[in-house]
Amino acid sequence: MPDAPRTYLLIDGENIDATLGMSVLGRRPAPEERPRWDRILDFAHAAFDQPAKGLFFLNASSGQMPMSFVQALLAMSFHPIPLSGLSSEKVVDIGIQRTLEAIADLPDGDVLLASHDGDFLPQVERLVDAGRQVGVICFREFVNHQLTELTSRGLRIFDLEDDLGAFQTPLPRVRIIPLASFDPSRYL
Repeated sequence: MPDAPRTYLLIDGENIDATLGMSVLGRRPAPEERPRWDRILDFAHAAFDQPAKGLFFLNASSGQMPMSFVQALLAMSFHPIPLSGLSSEKVVDIGIQRTLEAIADLPDGDVLLASHDGDFLPQVERLVDAGRQVGVICFREFVNHQLTELTSRGLRIFDLEDDLGAFQTPLPRVRIIPLASFDPSRYL
């Protein structure tokens, strides 16, 4: 059990990668197009002004682990969590749900969840209603609508590209841009 308040950064890697590939790029992302996970962990430390613990959930149901990626995560101070289960089980989602429930049972601990998935709604709602600082890191235009409805109760939504600067180059996204943050040079 932690001695001081901390932020738990839970990464749904499958969801982030699939959304980037299918919804943003329309193809499998190249390595240089993927998020810089170190920037996301740095953001987690700063977001709620307290130490952060990065938990990166992986589906290892095939019996294989991407060892070079796991080693890279370890070098960035993430804790890889390779889970396995039946082909009918959403092992990453179940693992994150259980982790969110365990955090809710702690006396304190805030959460940043990197996912677009509505499967975590009950657990996120419980944390928000308990007064925890909770944020969802995502591509804002693809996050589950029911999660966005929790912003009126305190949930914060952070955009991977705009708020975190997690990418090396601008992504080809079409989304609503607040006039105050519109940079025409991006389109020239």
